[in-house]
Formats: sequence, C-alpha cells, structure tokens
Amino acid sequence: MTPTQVRDALDSTPVVGASAPDFTLTDQYGGEVSLRDVRGRKNAVVVFYPFAFSGICTGELREIRDGLEDFQDGDIQVFTISCDPMFSLRTWADAEGHFFPLLSDFWPHGEVARAYGVFNDHDGSARRGTFLVDRAGTLVWSEVKEAGQRRDFSCYRAALAALRQIPPPPAVSGA
Repeated sequence: MTPTQVRDALDSTPVVGASAPDFTLTDQYGGEVSLRDVRGRKNAVVVFYPFAFSGICTGELREIRDGLEDFQDGDIQVFTISCDPMFSLRTWADAEGHFFPLLSDFWPHGEVARAYGVFNDHDGSARRGTFLVDRAGTLVWSEVKEAGQRRDFSCYRAALAALRQIPPPPAVSGA
C-alpha cells in the first residue's frame, strides 16, 4: 500500500466512542454469527487477521486459543475474522483446535473488514485489527497493525481489564 492508501484506510477505521459496525458472517461450520447476538449481554472482541495458515496469524490465533480465558468468558465473546473462504477456515480450525468463531468475510469480499477500516485492497486481505466493543455496541478500544507486524495482546488485556471494572447493566425483569 502507498502511504496515501494506508492513511485513507486508517481514516475510515471507526473511532473509540462510535458504534461498532454490526455484521453477520458465516463461521467455520457454515452457521451465521452476528455481533448483534451478544449486544446487551456481553462485551465483544473482534479480531481481524490476514490469512489462515500464515505464520504470524497461526501464532496469534494459537495465543487466543491457549489463553482463551483472557479473550472469552461469560462476559466477553471473541470473534475472529479473515477474508478466507469458510472451507479454509474449517480446515484450519480442525488442524489447530480452534473452537471459537472463525468468521469468513469472503463474500462480499472484505465487506466487514472495509466497515472496520482494515481491508487491504492490495492483496484482498484484512489487516491486523483488534476492536473491543462494550455491551451497548460502542467501540471502547482498538489497535490496527500492518501485515508483518505481530500484535501485542497485552494492550488488549489491559483494555479488557478496565472494561471489566464497569458493572454489567441490571437484568430486566418481566412484568
């Protein structure tokens, strides 16, 4: 990407305090998964990565898998997204033991990555973007890295720890 293309892409990234773009994508098992499914109930972390089976992506998703308690629990849901086809993601999930949602943004190609400002037009992949969304659907933290730059999940863990200090909304009782 040229410096201008990088700047333009980053300018389209949702800003902290804005509503996180909603999405419905197919997971590695062919089921539909939506961000709105957790709205009001859980916080969410949306993790974009360039390609299944690539070196850095494999290491990062293994870190999520092996430290899943830091990424997903009763209060937070992790969604990982790439522009790979669902069948590639299923093969990768089976090979790596990933049982959290691996979502395919294959078609319309990169639509969700574009909405989050992380689509790389040069190679048709998502850049490494991590977005923390609160229960109300508001983006509360984000970090975007270029291809070849491994993300440091310690920053995400610190942002999540701060978010966990905010008590959940009270349950609404029926009349």
